[in-house]
Amino acid sequence: MNPTLKVGFIGLGAMGYPMAMNLHKAGLLTAAYNRAFAKAAALAKETGCLAARDISALAKRCDAVVMCVSADQDVLEVVDALAGNLKNGSLVVDCSTVSAGTARSAAERLAQHGVGFLDCPVSGGTEGARHGTLAIMCGGDEKVFARAQPVLAALGKRIVHMGAAGAGQATKAVNQIAVAGIAQAVTEALAFAEAEGLPLDKVIDVVGSGAAGSWFLNHRGPSMVRGEYPLGFKVALHRKDLDICQRMAAARGAQLPVVEMTQVHYRRLMDAGHGDEDISSLFRLKRALFAGKS
Repeated sequence: MNPTLKVGFIGLGAMGYPMAMNLHKAGLLTAAYNRAFAKAAALAKETGCLAARDISALAKRCDAVVMCVSADQDVLEVVDALAGNLKNGSLVVDCSTVSAGTARSAAERLAQHGVGFLDCPVSGGTEGARHGTLAIMCGGDEKVFARAQPVLAALGKRIVHMGAAGAGQATKAVNQIAVAGIAQAVTEALAFAEAEGLPLDKVIDVVGSGAAGSWFLNHRGPSMVRGEYPLGFKVALHRKDLDICQRMAAARGAQLPVVEMTQVHYRRLMDAGHGDEDISSLFRLKRALFAGKS
């Protein structure tokens, strides 16, 4: 680890706050910025870092910045704010989930100022963010990737360089498509098991130990059958990510049937006020398939 590395963090949401805490534990966190200043102030009180009032104040104190924001336009706005304030040779690690095209644009904008960029979307939910065990899929120059290792090691357990700028985001799109399919299959299967009158704890145990086993079944199954949906990954955020996947596929003339079905279901959940729940709340809709039927 490079003890002199000064890292700033931008975007202290459900994922960002614990990620910033892990940078602090690694002795790297220097400053933090969040649109709602209260979150940055709370982190500063807990860690002793600077709570920056604006992005330029953060950038001038740091030689590396990690960002975790919500949308493509947010990423580009933050990048533009950083570009003129980070010193030549600094690096930006973007852990947001956006399109591969946005990642490539961000890399180009920062390169004009001598700043390296990595698109490093993460997977593992809030649990992984808290425990520093995220899977991190990285796109960008290999030399920049090597320089970012102390930062990435503080945030994740499985860190893989996928290729040039944009490759990390393309890999995250693969992940989000797979997550949609797994969530659909697991919630539907458990609703079927419930309708058959099976003991769901035993179903999860035995099925989760075989070919149908998955992290989602083993970790979300027990709470789903209790009618509880503890937040790991918000419905509204996954819907946003799947929009990105659909646009990327459409650019290649393709459709994604599982994604399209999941988007319909997410719209129903959001219309019913469940957009801030975990994606395991798909179980609400799957249970309804069997309601009143024998």
